[in-house]
Amino acid sequence: MPESSNEIQTATSINNEDQNTQKEAHIPGGNEKKNDELVIEIRKMVEGPETQSSKQCLIYKVLPQLRKWNEEAYTPQVISIGPIHKKNERLEAMEEHKKRFFRSFVKRSKIELEHLVRTIREMEESIRGCYAETIDLSSDMFVKMIVVDASFILEILCRSTSKKIESPLPRATAMMFDLLLLENQLPFFVIEKLHQLAFPSDSIISNYNALLRLSINYFGPSFNIQFRDDLPNVEIDHFTDLLRMVQLPKKRPRRGHQQADLLYTATQLHEAGVKFEVLKSECCFDIKFEKGVLKIPKFELDDWTEVVTRNIMALEQTRYIKNSYITDYFVFMDSLINTREDVDLLCKKKILVNYLGDNNAAMSMINNLNNGITCGTPREDYIDLYNKLNSFYENPWHKWKATLKSQYFSTPWRAASTVAAIILLVLTFIQTVCSIIK
Repeated sequence: MPESSNEIQTATSINNEDQNTQKEAHIPGGNEKKNDELVIEIRKMVEGPETQSSKQCLIYKVLPQLRKWNEEAYTPQVISIGPIHKKNERLEAMEEHKKRFFRSFVKRSKIELEHLVRTIREMEESIRGCYAETIDLSSDMFVKMIVVDASFILEILCRSTSKKIESPLPRATAMMFDLLLLENQLPFFVIEKLHQLAFPSDSIISNYNALLRLSINYFGPSFNIQFRDDLPNVEIDHFTDLLRMVQLPKKRPRRGHQQADLLYTATQLHEAGVKFEVLKSECCFDIKFEKGVLKIPKFELDDWTEVVTRNIMALEQTRYIKNSYITDYFVFMDSLINTREDVDLLCKKKILVNYLGDNNAAMSMINNLNNGITCGTPREDYIDLYNKLNSFYENPWHKWKATLKSQYFSTPWRAASTVAAIILLVLTFIQTVCSIIK
C-alpha cells in the first residue's frame, strides 16, 4: 500500500506540472518575454554592419563539387601562400626557404622594415576582404604572413630575370605551379604595392607594367605565353587570373542567349567527311569550321595540364561564371572526345600533343575536367560552330561522299580499280544498248 500511494503521488505531481506548463503557455505574455529576446537578437542581425567584400579581387575556396574529383589538383604540394593552406603541416618545410628569400628581398630592395610593415598594416582590412572566408589569424600574424609571402614572391620573380642562378629552391617546378593554384593566392595589388616600394617608378602604370612583365617572364616559358600590349589595361586579381587572362582572345566573343551542344565526336565527324587541321593562332581556343575543314590550334597535354586547367575553370565557376571562355573550350573538347579513337585521330592530325604517353589517360583527363561544372550559354561563335558541325554530319550527301571516298578511293590502287570497274560497267551498258537497238 505505501508503494502504491507513492506511485499515485508521483503521477499526480507530474500531471500537475504538465498542467502548470500548459497554463503558463496560455497565460497572456507567458511567451512574450522569450519572443522579445528573440526579436532583439534577430534585429541585431538585420541592423548590423554590412560585410563588404573587396571589389578589387576575390579569392575563393574551390567548390566542393569540383574538389571531390581531384583533391590534389587544388592543394599545394610544396609551398603555402596566403592564409587558406597556412596550417598545412606538410608545407612547413618551405617556411625557412621563404624567410631566406624574404631576407634577400629586403637587402635587394633596401626597404625599411618599419615602412614595409606599416604599409601592409594599412592594407590589412582590404586584403582580408579579398578572401571569401573569414581569416582566423590575429592582426600581427596576418600582417607577418602577407609581408613574408609577398616579399618571397617578388624575390622569386626578380631572380627569374637573372641569368645567374642564385640558390635555387628545391622542387622549383612544383613550386611554380603551386603559385598558380586558386586557393594559394595573394591579391595582385599587394604584390604591386610592395614592388612599387622596392623599385619606385615614375608612375603607377609603369610600375604595374613592369610587374606584369616580371610575372610573365617567370610563368611564360612553361606555358608558351608572352606579354601582350593590352594587359596593362586589364586589372589582374592574382596569378591564376593572370594566366587565364593571357589565354583569352584580345577581342572577347559575345556570349550567346541559347544553349547549344556538339552532338558528334571527332571520329564520327571524320567519317562524315570533316577534315581536321591545325590552326596557327595566338589564341589556343580559336576554333574555325570552313568548307568542311575543322581547324583547331595545337594543344599540349602534360603532367601539369590538369592542375592548371582545373584551377582556371574553378576560378571561372566563381568569378567569371557568365564569361567562362576557358570552360567553353574544354566543354567543346569533351564533346569532341569520347573514345581513345578520338584522341588517336586528333594526335595524328597534330592537334593534340600528348606528353602523357597514353591516349587513354588523355581521354580520361579531358572527359573528367567538366565534372561538377556549371555551364552557361556558350560564346556565340561556338554556338555557330556546333550548329554547322551538326548540320554537316546530318547531311546524307556528306556521309555518302565520305563513304565512297574511304571505301573506293582511299589509295591510288583502289581508286584505279574503281575507275576501271566503272569504265567496264559503262562499256557493258553501251554494248547492251547497242545489241538491243540492232
